[in-house]
Formats: sequence, structure tokens, C-alpha cells
Amino acid sequence: QVQMAESGGGMVQAGGSLKLSCVTSGLPFSTYSMAWFRQVPGQDREFVAASKGRDAGTIYAGSLRDRFTISRDNAKNTLYLQMNVLKPEDTAVYYCAADSTMWPSRRMSNWSYWGQGTQVTVSS
Repeated sequence: QVQMAESGGGMVQAGGSLKLSCVTSGLPFSTYSMAWFRQVPGQDREFVAASKGRDAGTIYAGSLRDRFTISRDNAKNTLYLQMNVLKPEDTAVYYCAADSTMWPSRRMSNWSYWGQGTQVTVSS
């Protein structure tokens, strides 16, 4: 059974930093692509960043690549998102996702497995 659990969210002032974690089990983590998405109530779920399977590279949303860093620890089956210089518009529920493709998609519908999300709130 695939299990994915995000953690590390919370409240932070604008300009601060948070590091999110997504601990997984039940999937071949090192070969799977992993991603972070985020969602504001009433909005579409938005692609944030992805880490390609077999450590083949990373992809970022264009507006976030200079502040956010995605990484993974294959030995721990864990995905991370380091978020720096946080802004109020970063406030959202952040979700991790997994899929078997080597070349991940920015579209939510192409991801097979999802965690339950962790809330990030950035105050002004």
C-alpha cells in the first residue's frame, strides 16, 4: 500500500523559511518522479516543483525556481521542499505527489499518488 505523508508546514512571517518533508512507503521511490503541488481554497492545484526519477533532474514552476529547492533522499524514501523568502501568496496547502514516469508532468491529472497535504501560512 502506498503511503505518503507531508509534514513541516506551519505559520511563518514573510521573508522566512520552511522545509517541508514527504515521507513515503510502498513505492519504488528512487525510480519514481516526485513533485510538490500547492492549492489555495477555490483555486486549481498548482505545480510547484518536481524531482525526476533516478535523480535525473528537477523542474520548477517559473515563478518559484529562485526561492524554492526540491530535493530527495532515496535512502530515506523522503522528498523535501526548502522554501525561502516566503511571501503571503505562498500560503496554501502543499501536497506531495508520485508517479512512475521518468519525465514528470506539470498537470495534476498525470500523477498517480498523493499525500494529504500540509498547511503553509505566510503572514504579512
